[in-house]
Amino acid sequence: MAEGFQAPRGFHDILGSELLKFRKVTTTVRAILRRYNYEEIITPVVEYAKVFERSIGEATDIVQKEMFVFEDRKGRLLALRPEGTAGVVRAYIENKLYALRPYHKLFYEGPMFRYERPQAGRYRQFHQIGAEVFGVAEPHADAELLKLVSDILSELNIPATIELNSLGCKVCRPAYREALVEYLHGVGEELCKDCIDRKDRNPLRVLDCKVQSCQLAVREAPKMVDFLCDECREHYTRLKTYLAELGVKYRENYNLVRGLDYYTRTVFEAVSDELGAAVVAGGRYDYLVEEFGGPPTPALGFAVGVERLMLLIEEPEKDYELYFVIPFGNVHAYALKVADALRDRGKVVEFSYRKGNLKKQLEFANRLGADYAVIVGEDELREGVVSLKDMRTGEQKKLKVENIV
Repeated sequence: MAEGFQAPRGFHDILGSELLKFRKVTTTVRAILRRYNYEEIITPVVEYAKVFERSIGEATDIVQKEMFVFEDRKGRLLALRPEGTAGVVRAYIENKLYALRPYHKLFYEGPMFRYERPQAGRYRQFHQIGAEVFGVAEPHADAELLKLVSDILSELNIPATIELNSLGCKVCRPAYREALVEYLHGVGEELCKDCIDRKDRNPLRVLDCKVQSCQLAVREAPKMVDFLCDECREHYTRLKTYLAELGVKYRENYNLVRGLDYYTRTVFEAVSDELGAAVVAGGRYDYLVEEFGGPPTPALGFAVGVERLMLLIEEPEKDYELYFVIPFGNVHAYALKVADALRDRGKVVEFSYRKGNLKKQLEFANRLGADYAVIVGEDELREGVVSLKDMRTGEQKKLKVENIV
């Protein structure tokens, strides 16, 4: 292929069996969100870069290394969205949704963009479905959100472990951060190059590093749960009680911090048993709306990685019967009317554009996975019928279109 006429590295086409998996994931998640009465919101793929710098954090890897940033013709700095929450928060404030009712439950679906090394299930353009709840501080909202995540994993038949932690709040996190920085300075020689830089700038991210030497170095690191203030401790305790009542299984992971600076209190990931990587992740961000200039508004949410889930599901079986209409002779007007009548009756119909004898037409019908061949020749035209061939049994009979069940 000529240079330049191919997808850029990390960007890919989704078609064929992969598209069937894509739709299975998205339709399943959408159906569950509908059961929980979430409303869809569509936000732009492009936002001002400061939206993400403010929300995700200027010291994060996403902002420093992974965002696609560019100037428009007036020199304003724009960015392709690397995640969905920031845009939804911006829309929540800009459209004054907070003035309409006490709380909102919203969901979004679409492509995200990060300039990172392409890997299995993760590309530079990838897709997420996310859900956000605005206006609820109580832990029963966290519990219901985690039950929703559990329902998604169950309906897609994906074995995964939900990992849970609390990151505290503005009251209790500073003392923990100070203790963690002190600890990290004591094990600095064991940290990777990135974490040596992170230990002062963004120390919580060291806990989440995947480099083995760093994982070993933080085994004895202070735990945020030991520093929680009374309110955060009660919130976390009640959340775990509600999860037990709902039958949501989880494992506490005290090193779970997530890669975005806006999280407070509850954070969680659903880690695939097969991939060993997160396929769903989220948590609380109780200060983000206010930091964006909106009123104080507690909030929480999660995002599903569509491509990651696609790696873990089987190709869905066809849930319809395909009728393949084959015209022979000067019968195309009649054959088109036959195809149209079948579609009016709710059938899935392929009208053959292929030329060739009946054997070649039937071979093509088999390749398409047709269940029935609808043969329309001059004899059928005169009699006002079609010849219906069952591609599975080979049985063939003449009948009127209205008698095809």
